[in-house]
Amino acid sequence: QVQLVESGGGLVQAGGSLRLSCAASGRTMSTYSMGWFRQAPGKEREFVAAISRGGASTQYTDSVKDRFTISRDNAKNTVYLQMNSLKPEDTAVYYCAARSTLGVALTANGYGYWGQGTQVTVSS
Repeated sequence: QVQLVESGGGLVQAGGSLRLSCAASGRTMSTYSMGWFRQAPGKEREFVAAISRGGASTQYTDSVKDRFTISRDNAKNTVYLQMNSLKPEDTAVYYCAARSTLGVALTANGYGYWGQGTQVTVSS
């Protein structure tokens, strides 16, 4: 079993950048595909990005392509989400998730382990 802890959220102006981190403990992260999701008030949790176990394959939702980059450092048991050119509509709680089944997943039910979330607020 793996435990996930996100960090790096905060308040930023539109056009700014943030880097979220997700530290994994309990089992080596290299055995999991990883994903980032977000949930805005009154909205469903939505997929943001995912990365395969070795980092060779990544997927993004269309609204963040060319602005966000997911990466991982398996030696540090950490996955990152670099967010550039942030927009007010990116405001949400961001969650890290781990998937033990081979391959990336684009839906929340494809992940069995979740962090507690970190708040990202983008002001206009």
